[in-house]
Amino acid sequence: MDFEYSPRVKDLQKRLTAFMDEHIYPNEGKYHAHVRSDKRWEVVPIIEELKPLARKAGLWNLFLPRSPRAPEGLSNLEYAPLCEIMGRVSWSPEVFNCSAPDTGNMETLERYGTEEHKKQWLDPLLEGRIRSAFLMTEPAVASSDATNIQTQIKREDGDYVINGTKWWSSGAGDPRCKLYIVMGKTNPEHASRHSQQSMILVPADAPGVRILRNLPVFGYDDAPHGHMEIELKNVRVPATGILLGEGRGFEIAQGRLGPGRIHHCMRSIGTAERALEKMCKRATQRVAFHRTLAEQGVTRERIAQARIMIDSARFMVLHAAWRMDTVGNKVARKEIAMIKVLAPTMACQVIDWAMQLHGGAGVSDDFGLAYAYAHQRTLRFADGPDEVHRNAIAKQEIAEQTTIGEALATKKH
Repeated sequence: MDFEYSPRVKDLQKRLTAFMDEHIYPNEGKYHAHVRSDKRWEVVPIIEELKPLARKAGLWNLFLPRSPRAPEGLSNLEYAPLCEIMGRVSWSPEVFNCSAPDTGNMETLERYGTEEHKKQWLDPLLEGRIRSAFLMTEPAVASSDATNIQTQIKREDGDYVINGTKWWSSGAGDPRCKLYIVMGKTNPEHASRHSQQSMILVPADAPGVRILRNLPVFGYDDAPHGHMEIELKNVRVPATGILLGEGRGFEIAQGRLGPGRIHHCMRSIGTAERALEKMCKRATQRVAFHRTLAEQGVTRERIAQARIMIDSARFMVLHAAWRMDTVGNKVARKEIAMIKVLAPTMACQVIDWAMQLHGGAGVSDDFGLAYAYAHQRTLRFADGPDEVHRNAIAKQEIAEQTTIGEALATKKH
């Protein structure tokens, strides 16, 4: 693997960094003022103001590879350093139309949707005119085992009728959210539990769809994005909305979650980098016991360890991205799982050290560290909890090592 970024990526890094310096960092105050106001569930004005500038700068839809509808899309390896830069500010990816869950949903529509699906939903998503949500997790079952999902999708003549309750439906609070991609059971009696599930497209305004509540994360409501609990009661949608066909839900989920997981990891590195930057600045500005905090041994130890951890995670993410590009998401599943465990755990530790150095200010809203920690801690559940990924890693490792051991033993004899 060549870790050198291409001239194109270097140019995009330069332009993206300049855009962040000119338009994102100076407007963080405007963003936070809006989402803390009584209008926080409305579209954020500063994001809408900056979108045309990002598009004009050629910094739009960078995440989607191999799509004729998004020729600017990059490979995973090319996108990684750019996604990291966006991750330095939690809301900035939306400015570039590179924010979750839309990225994963657009990837799903591009890879598994019909031409009609793409015209109706993908095109306006790529243009940034609408937003979407992914409805998979359910409150009544342990959804880390997705075979537990109970939402019913029943065929009735030319339609499907959907009944169930979903939660942690991120993005469904946004007034521009027009599409849900819903996972549920079309054939609960199928002998294979992995063939019972399907995915279907549901308009957010379909009769029978009801948002029950927003779920705060560590006290943050994440308006206007939100994380909603949604009831689907006798929701009727055309049968043409099914993706790939009945029983293909797990196949689609794996294709969707691979890129989404690595995007989260890329942004986690950017978040950790900014936390370390704040940590270093604070350490040189504060004096305790007649010495700056930067002169304290424990501070230097943590700064050094943070740098080691961030760079280690970055190289693993780049390696996973390279594997995804060269051998495909399915073959690279172990590398994806490894970074999904590593990156947010690393970011949590770095942010925790940064908060500790800031003292009381670290757990306030003044420096953004408390919110960053809440988000990174939540990522240890999103797209599969750590335990599920570790189990998958271990199973694959055991299988690989057993095969290798048997082959060596046979050769020896």
